[in-house]
Amino acid sequence: MSGFDSRDATRPEYDRVILDIADYVIDYDVTVSGEAMRTARHCWMDTIGCALYALQYPACVNLLGPVVLGANMPGGARVPGTSYELDPVRAAWNLGAMLRWLDYNDTWLAAEWGHPSDNLGAIFCLADYLNRSGAGAKPITMHDVLIAMIKAHEIQGVIALENSFNRVGLDHVMLVRIASAAVCAGMLGCSRDEICAAISHAWIDGSSLRTYRHAPNAGSRKSWAAGDATSRGLFLALTAKRGEMGYPSALTVKTWGFQDVLFQGRDLSFSRKFGTYVMANVLFKISFPAEFHAQTAAEAAVQLHDSVKNRLEAIERIVIRTQESANRIINKTGPLDNPADRDHCLQYMVAIPLIFGRLTAEDYEDRIATDPRVDALREKMEVIEDERFTREYLESDKRAIGNAIQIFFNDGTASEEIFVDYPVGHRRRRAEGIPLLLEKFERYLRGAINESNADRILEICTNQDSFESVLVDEMMSLLV
Repeated sequence: MSGFDSRDATRPEYDRVILDIADYVIDYDVTVSGEAMRTARHCWMDTIGCALYALQYPACVNLLGPVVLGANMPGGARVPGTSYELDPVRAAWNLGAMLRWLDYNDTWLAAEWGHPSDNLGAIFCLADYLNRSGAGAKPITMHDVLIAMIKAHEIQGVIALENSFNRVGLDHVMLVRIASAAVCAGMLGCSRDEICAAISHAWIDGSSLRTYRHAPNAGSRKSWAAGDATSRGLFLALTAKRGEMGYPSALTVKTWGFQDVLFQGRDLSFSRKFGTYVMANVLFKISFPAEFHAQTAAEAAVQLHDSVKNRLEAIERIVIRTQESANRIINKTGPLDNPADRDHCLQYMVAIPLIFGRLTAEDYEDRIATDPRVDALREKMEVIEDERFTREYLESDKRAIGNAIQIFFNDGTASEEIFVDYPVGHRRRRAEGIPLLLEKFERYLRGAINESNADRILEICTNQDSFESVLVDEMMSLLV
């Protein structure tokens, strides 16, 4: 028999997890890590570039703007690459959907995975609103934005290290909501109790299901779910700032708490304290807009392209060795219904570079997907979990995301087996990856912003000190 008495109304102290997050937001100085601050600047550039790139896709643009026609807010928060001025919650939804639309922003792989830069939707739009309205305690600079980004990355990523919510059917965007609520409450100048209240609400919200990420229901909601989560986190922070009460044992109370209701009665587990680990080790998507477990597979396929492009019809079978996570999440057969379905299919993300020597966001559209060679190659693929790839994926000193591809032909010959352990966006390949990341940012910036503004933004972003000193509203003015 449990000692829990459901009749006892004595209000407990806040759960340890909630207190630890709140104390981290209030007290921890992330600027002690120059590496984290530099990486955060690159992360901001990459994330904004991804958001601007998404504006080329009508399906994304169709969802942007106010909830209903005319519900604008002159002087409110602005949305990069557009003329929208909205209340900060809706602006956060817009930016969050944009930056996540093409599955091209950074990611984090652990027991749970996700995309910590999804939190920028709330952080950047709230900062713009506070500066324009004068509601903040002081003008917010890009230095402050980097601090908020590092803390949001850390909250989301550290929770994910030991706790696998997807294994119980919950979507990882719940961690975006929790991190956004905590960090935005801090930006709003909330007290410790108010920050705890916001965090408690974020846990009580539970999570959306992962239905829209997996066959046979994969669809475009996975592209706007991050915007939904980060804007909800901001809403909860604003609500807490207005004095709404919190729920101290939101995670641990028996029967009704998060752990009992949604986490199979297990306690949350933490292997490290909050610091700057996640931002320093974040994984950038530089080469391909694709689910991260397939990044090295796509790279291997590009390397094979020249040797197989004229022999596609002679291929007998294609063997892909991968990690357990990729095998479980993106090993997919049968018809692929839409771009969101295709960018979460390992076989599709191998077939395209084998055929064309590339993998771009445009390659998920119907014009390319209907090429009969794509499905013909998919049908010849065999996906096998490789024990080494799985083991090194889980090792904290490696965090590898390996894939290998070998092609066998009808005449009995075979290609070399190409394996890649670490994608270009991995910390171990930073020296190689950052120049490519900067090229990616400039390409999508110039594709959406007028020339003089793009030149000025690139000038600001070149230097850490100049970037950090710029006011958020000034930076946003260059982006809209």
